[in-house]
Amino acid sequence: MTDVGIIGLGVSFPDTFMEASELAERTGIPEEVIRDKFGVERKPVPGPHDTTSAMGIAAAKNAIAMAGIDPQEIDVVIWNGGQHKDYLNWLAGLHVADALGATRAWSFDMEAMCGSMMAGMEVARSLMVANDEYRTVLLVSGYRNGDMVDYSVKETSFMFDLGAGGAAMLLRRGAGRNIIRGTAFRGDGSFSTDCVVKAAGTRSWPPTPEDLPRLHFVIDDVEGFKQKLGERTLPNFYAVIRECLRKGGLTGEDIDYLAILHFKRSTHELVLRELGLTEDQTTYLSRYGHVGQNDQVISILEGLQNGKISDGDNIVMVGAGIGFVWAAATVQWGKTDDA
Repeated sequence: MTDVGIIGLGVSFPDTFMEASELAERTGIPEEVIRDKFGVERKPVPGPHDTTSAMGIAAAKNAIAMAGIDPQEIDVVIWNGGQHKDYLNWLAGLHVADALGATRAWSFDMEAMCGSMMAGMEVARSLMVANDEYRTVLLVSGYRNGDMVDYSVKETSFMFDLGAGGAAMLLRRGAGRNIIRGTAFRGDGSFSTDCVVKAAGTRSWPPTPEDLPRLHFVIDDVEGFKQKLGERTLPNFYAVIRECLRKGGLTGEDIDYLAILHFKRSTHELVLRELGLTEDQTTYLSRYGHVGQNDQVISILEGLQNGKISDGDNIVMVGAGIGFVWAAATVQWGKTDDA
């Protein structure tokens, strides 16, 4: 199979942050619990101009700068950011392409919630392998689902860490570096309506004035949701990690760096123990919180900046999208032997 590799990464964040002390005040949860259990020192929060697409565009510009390419080299732009976009019924990717000057590109929007970056990598790689005319694909994401979290709803407290930001990844066929070695996915539709925003969807259309305070995530069967999470989440995490390694001819012993989504500190530590990894082989995103499908890109850039990732390292990216999709990808960082 033709190699597809990463040639550019970028992130962007709002200028404003919510500190752990403010989050504690808003939620009524002690600050030490926010820091130690939730694992949040601070998180980026959007202002009026930090639309989903604006954050994605800023991240894409950074990825293009890292790659050192002209935007007109981009053949396809895939929006794999949040469904919570600037407008309803709107293609964000086309707007991004126009703003970047990627005038040769066509675009479409897709999402697998917080598994979207790995899903986008799989889709982009498949496009380039199947179509000779596609050489460069941009994945671009903006995320601010924290808008739809009500801090008074304790049942969704696992979402209190949601931050805002953008992320982007440029992929190129025959890049000769940072090669995608394998991807893996699992889904479980029995979760599909367990945690949703009920107001303003087609099941409750047209919206009414009473819907405005209901524009937040809710869980009806809290105990059932918790039970399914406890039984299925980590086994599926480990399954997609091991499957994406196997597809690349690797095992768990070959993991050099884990780019994992942000979740509570105890679960993060449990995953590291299961995989036999240390804190030096990952980045805990306590100064960002959970920025949806952007977490893995944030983690890789942090790992590169802090010297945790070197050429030749095998990076495993892993996340989960509520609904539920578990997604993982293995990337061999650095130049390939024949590059």
